[in-house]
Amino acid sequence: QLQLVESGGGLVQPGGSLRLSCTASGFTLGYSAIGWFRQVPGKEREGVSCISISGGRTNHADSVKGRFTTSRDNAKNMAYLQMDSLKPEDTAVYYCAAGPPPGLSLCDLTQRRYDYWGQGTQVTVSS
Repeated sequence: QLQLVESGGGLVQPGGSLRLSCTASGFTLGYSAIGWFRQVPGKEREGVSCISISGGRTNHADSVKGRFTTSRDNAKNMAYLQMDSLKPEDTAVYYCAAGPPPGLSLCDLTQRRYDYWGQGTQVTVSS
């Protein structure tokens, strides 16, 4: 069974940090670009960060630049989203997704490009 599973979400105070993990099973994550997306109830899902197959290229939404970083460990079939300096507006359900990259050593946050999606993990930033 092909699936992605996110973990690491939870409740954190403003200014705090969380690290989300994305674990793939049933397929080799190392052949895919990985994207992180988030969604707030009543709003469209938005792209947060992505990482190329090799891990050498990342892109981030303007709203998280300088605060979020993404990485991957292809040997473990996992990816990570490190979230620092969290703000209440970062509260959302976070999803990881995998799919063919737009080109060698590239990634982008075009949602239709991603074939596999996790079930999401809740991140709540509140005092």
